[in-house]
Amino acid sequence: MRRRLIESLGVATAIATVAVLLQLAAVPVEGQARSETPWGHPNLEGIWLDVYATPLERPAELGEREFFTAAERAERDQSRMVNPGRNARGQDGRTDVAGAYNAVYTSARPAGPRTSLVVDPPNGRIPALTPEAQRRNEVEREWRLMLLRSTETCRVGGSGCAGGDFGPASPRRFDVVPFYNTGRMNRHFGPEDQSLGDRCMSGRTPDLNGFRRIVQGEDSVAIAYDTGQGQGYQRIVNLGGSHPPSNIRLRHGDSRGRWEGDTLVIETTNFSPKFRFRESGGDRRLVERYTRIDEDTLEYEVTIEDPTAWVAPWTVRQELKRQNDQQNRIYYEPRCHEGNYGLPALLIGARVDEQAFAEGRGPDPFSLDTATCVQGLQD
Repeated sequence: MRRRLIESLGVATAIATVAVLLQLAAVPVEGQARSETPWGHPNLEGIWLDVYATPLERPAELGEREFFTAAERAERDQSRMVNPGRNARGQDGRTDVAGAYNAVYTSARPAGPRTSLVVDPPNGRIPALTPEAQRRNEVEREWRLMLLRSTETCRVGGSGCAGGDFGPASPRRFDVVPFYNTGRMNRHFGPEDQSLGDRCMSGRTPDLNGFRRIVQGEDSVAIAYDTGQGQGYQRIVNLGGSHPPSNIRLRHGDSRGRWEGDTLVIETTNFSPKFRFRESGGDRRLVERYTRIDEDTLEYEVTIEDPTAWVAPWTVRQELKRQNDQQNRIYYEPRCHEGNYGLPALLIGARVDEQAFAEGRGPDPFSLDTATCVQGLQD
């Protein structure tokens, strides 16, 4: 009871903090040129976005070349913007999810000047995985292939079953998952068998793709992330204090900030091992740097390290552009859960399929590929 009370007080405090910070930013700052907050900190407030499409990693053939030429950028734009695959459905004419979103619903950002978001190592490539991380990946990959082995995708050798074999459904399919699942897999016993996106939990730290809205207080900074489809999350960066004990683990970690001249430096630790960023889990440590370059440009840099995931740290750099406050004023908090009918419908559908199979009216649910949208059948 005492623990639940402490947890509820912590949630209430966080909500109150966000509310106060949002009130501080209630006055629109569009066109405002003030460089400092009322308490003397550099002003980073606004809605920011990386407006370019830049590969996370640099193509190996470019070596240490940091920038594309103008001709290369134009070629990239041409190949992506007019790609027939953005409008065409599968050759068999199916209208399921695998071909439901054409170019009308999927915007494409223009090519950026940089050849990669990764700026360190100098080759623009994420360092090699440690043997420990490779073993974790192999355990997860083997489990997902095990759940697919009795499906049509594996029978025809589809890409969704690459490296797997076709055969009878494995008795292991009812076992407890040997890792915390964050991706879609071919089993639907409960919410945690589904992907984070299905569960309205797709936001991860660091986020390199979505909008972020920065609101500043004297002793803390709030950063709201919109990662698309009504999903997102809030971070509170305390300007001072120490990280909690290592046994306290949070989905987005514990963030502590400080000012180094005009740069906001944020160190984040205490991540939950359940919510991974790529191959990194609970041992992840981030050092983020936000620097206002001019009225409409915010430089962002983050160094990511996890000695259990990569053999060396790596650094990403972005130039974020300020977005119009009025045009983006409507939704300031995640709203996926309020309208998420997909997850309960998916679980109900799985129960219906199981009942039909038990009554001899339908196929074994484990012979159906509900994890890869049957992409293998298009190969």
